Amino acid sequence: MVSMPSSPTESRPYHHGDLRSALLATAERTLRVKGPTALSLRELAREIGVSHAAPGRHFKDKQSLLDALALTGFDRLAEALESADDPALPLEPRLTTLARAYLGFALDNAALLELMYARKHAPATPDVAHRMAAAIDRTVGALERLIADGQRRGEIVEGEPARLTLFLGSTLHGYASFAANEMLTPEAVLAGVADLVHHTLHGLIRH
Repeated sequence: MVSMPSSPTESRPYHHGDLRSALLATAERTLRVKGPTALSLRELAREIGVSHAAPGRHFKDKQSLLDALALTGFDRLAEALESADDPALPLEPRLTTLARAYLGFALDNAALLELMYARKHAPATPDVAHRMAAAIDRTVGALERLIADGQRRGEIVEGEPARLTLFLGSTLHGYASFAANEMLTPEAVLAGVADLVHHTLHGLIRH
């Protein structure tokens, strides 16, 4: 007896050598184009060409997928900041370099960055919350440590470093949102980084 051919998804349920990476890459493309509401494990499986049950080996539900996307985003942002940082630089050019790296990431990954900040407040499990805290420490924590270091050198005003970091982060994120909302071009955002940092450090009041 000749056996009937199986369906495409049944015949290659684990076609990818790294299904988890394939799911995350496909999910990020969907996120970039359609937003988080369009994400579906079943639809991702169909697009990749695996059985609808296959993603369950890596992500139990959509929330765990979103958490994984956020964590990979924080890892990439941390790598960008760490690669750009030069502790030997004076405060203003050092901060300008870090701000440019952050804004470059934000411009290239607007939807992902929005998801990252959303998921850090609502991780699905305690384990994910712990990993998210560690990832945030590599990103937001890097800026906070820069501010604390500047305070020790007498370059930055006294105050709780976390609070000052909040002000700095709000400035950078708000500036990036102008490009996301098409109020500024990405080129204009990056061209204005040095002025943004200068006025953030020195204010607008004429001395």
